[in-house]
Amino acid sequence: MNDSASMLPWLVVRQDDNGNRYRVGRYATRAEAQKIADSLDGRGHKRLYWVERIGRNATPAD
Repeated sequence: MNDSASMLPWLVVRQDDNGNRYRVGRYATRAEAQKIADSLDGRGHKRLYWVERIGRNATPAD
C-alpha cells in the first residue's frame, strides 16, 4: 500500500444504472466517506453509492 492509500484508505464509489463504477473520492475515515456517500445517495438519482476500504486485497473502482 502506498503512502496516499494509507493516509486516505476509504473510497466512495458510485455505480450508475448501466453498471459502470466510478471512484468519487478518497477519505481518511470511514465516517467521513459514509457522510459523503449518504449525502450523494440522498439526491434521488438512479445511482448507488457505497464505501470501500483500500487494502492489499481490494481493487478500487477506476
